[in-house]
Amino acid sequence: MSSANNTSHGSGTGTGTGTGTGTVNGGISFWYADQGLPPVREPLTSDATADVCVVGGGYTGLWTAYYLKKAAPFLRVTVLEQKFCGYGASGRNGGWLYNGIAGRDRYAKLHGHEAAVRLQRAMNDTVDEVIRAAAEESIDADVHHGGVLEVAYTPAQLARLKAFHASELSYGEKDRTLHGARETAERVRVAGAVGSTWTPHGARLHPVKLVQGLAAAVEALGVTIHESTPVTEIKPKHAVTPYGTVRAPYVLRCTEGFTASLKGQRRTWLPMNSSMIATEPLSDSQWESIGWAGRETLGDMAHAYMYAQRTADGRIALGGRGVPYRYGSKTDNDGRTQQPTVEALHAILTRFFPQLAGVRVAHAWSGVLGVPRDWCATVTLDRATGLGWAGGYVGSGVATANLAARTLRDLVQQDSGQAGPTDLTTLPWVNHKVRKWEPEPFRWLGVHGMYATYNAADRREQTTHTTDSSRLAQWANRVAGRH
Repeated sequence: MSSANNTSHGSGTGTGTGTGTGTVNGGISFWYADQGLPPVREPLTSDATADVCVVGGGYTGLWTAYYLKKAAPFLRVTVLEQKFCGYGASGRNGGWLYNGIAGRDRYAKLHGHEAAVRLQRAMNDTVDEVIRAAAEESIDADVHHGGVLEVAYTPAQLARLKAFHASELSYGEKDRTLHGARETAERVRVAGAVGSTWTPHGARLHPVKLVQGLAAAVEALGVTIHESTPVTEIKPKHAVTPYGTVRAPYVLRCTEGFTASLKGQRRTWLPMNSSMIATEPLSDSQWESIGWAGRETLGDMAHAYMYAQRTADGRIALGGRGVPYRYGSKTDNDGRTQQPTVEALHAILTRFFPQLAGVRVAHAWSGVLGVPRDWCATVTLDRATGLGWAGGYVGSGVATANLAARTLRDLVQQDSGQAGPTDLTTLPWVNHKVRKWEPEPFRWLGVHGMYATYNAADRREQTTHTTDSSRLAQWANRVAGRH
């Protein structure tokens, strides 16, 4: 059993309200609460060979193995996972399968608007592809294709929402709609909401059911998965572990927020922390007071934004930034979350739905996501070395991982002579290069300063009721390299 399997699952089992007694803290995530943590597959026991070695057993790694095997069943594909499939962000995320991709505006500047439109169109299609593939493999992941609703509840947020809506239309999303206060309330009654924008290109799902079903599907195709097998170093044609080395012409790094633990990768992607809570199941009368019958995934236009879903078993799962970054790119073991973060997320819940002030927070957890220095997701294959990687999703990985995996498949097939270039291999995020993050303590100071500034900007906008976005946030965006 890994150390994560042996962690304490909380502070008690009482029936208190809010964030007090009865909140399970950690245990990887709420998504494991029903079935428990999975039995761990056998680790690597000696040196081995493969045609493709995939490092990381989350969405990116498993989808990559899946599409490679479907395209070329003769390939010997091995997946190496440090703990168990779904231990990282794939088992802890908010269950937002949606069409957002990190870095699109930058790619428009670098490669032209039409290239970014093609990237956005591919992301729109990816939402449907994940739903299709899950159905084909009989993976019941509690998918509800209700779209994405993002709301505004201050004048400044409304101005940003309208600008965001117009921007999405400019990237070809003609089926997006803009709503005023009344129409927003007809979907979900967020307190004080003055507007919203909705896209059909989104769905709610259960993250762990998807990742566990995908791992089973990959194994059924003949892929070898070794868990409890941490990779310590990746080099051309080699994935090095304490138990042996896997040699393969192609070694694909699919480690997202855990990339910094690999030799030589400490400053490649920053492991950004994101935290979540899940309420106890709500009553029918509580749901009637909220609405949300369409089960859209729900977000807002704050600078330190939130994200939420209505779960299949009638809870609200809601997330946002807590402690954004651990010094030295450290990551946690079990998802345990600091009490001030739990309280801050509960405050967001009751800010949105004041009538839920007495509802118990049943579970709290945290995880890390990968953030490149320019906040742009990428997929790459170095044809000189056979090394590939995908990630840096900045929190939009549930769908983006699937697009990345299909792109890695096409890049490997192109490089090996099995196929030529495809629409996916020519998208502007392919082979994008970015500089590394600053060394400590500048990395820690910068990230914590940025989110402190975002939080201050949100507070100022809520109290001043200005229609202009806070200059604090604009300054933080420039310093962070987000624009």
